[in-house]
Amino acid sequence: MRIVSLVPSLTEYLWALGLEEEVVGITKFCIHPKAWWQQKKRVGGTKKVNFETIDILQPTLIIANKEENTREDVELLQSKYEVLLTDITTLHDAFFYLEEIGNRVNREMEARVLVGQIKKDFQAVGPIGKGASFLYFIWKDPYFVVGPKTYIHALLTHFGLVNCCELERYPDLDQVRANNPKLFNTSDNYPDYIFLSSEPFPFEAKHIEEVQALFPKSNIVLVDGEMCSWYGARMRKAPAYLEKVLAS
Repeated sequence: MRIVSLVPSLTEYLWALGLEEEVVGITKFCIHPKAWWQQKKRVGGTKKVNFETIDILQPTLIIANKEENTREDVELLQSKYEVLLTDITTLHDAFFYLEEIGNRVNREMEARVLVGQIKKDFQAVGPIGKGASFLYFIWKDPYFVVGPKTYIHALLTHFGLVNCCELERYPDLDQVRANNPKLFNTSDNYPDYIFLSSEPFPFEAKHIEEVQALFPKSNIVLVDGEMCSWYGARMRKAPAYLEKVLAS
């Protein structure tokens, strides 16, 4: 097999399945594992694929994602190559596609074992959020947050947190305000947590004060975006990470 991965989190998953020789191309954002990012052929970015490089690699399978990659790029690749297009917005989706990838790359047993381990890790931690409310920020100027029908929402709500954003996908903060005015107008309705993600916008400590001014009663927490948004092998680390975040 000659595999090209256009999805950073799934590149890491392919590594976990032991596909060192089979994976021949990755994107410039596939930073894990570090050795692959340094050594594997890069085929552009997730939103701007280098078709010439892919043609040179002649892959037998391309792994893409509905959210990470553009429809135009995927359709063009589908006209020439076998493409496994993943669409992951729930934990069920994640488990399904992780096993499906294993089936497609001749690693059925390895995938089944890893998915089983992830499920056990998730069950072991339980609902650590205890009904606490949150907003999860992914962008600045303007602010965008995470809503339902996203993997991040599915992950955090699985562990007992409640999303204050009821608008699907990734609305901006003004849209959230218009949909739920109480969230901003009364201190009793401030979210318990405001999570500032390290990606795609790299929120840092210097951004906390500005966000705190908008939500003076909320706990502002910097979180590792990879832990919260990368489905795949990294899911094994997510329960313990979130438990540590909420405990602190």
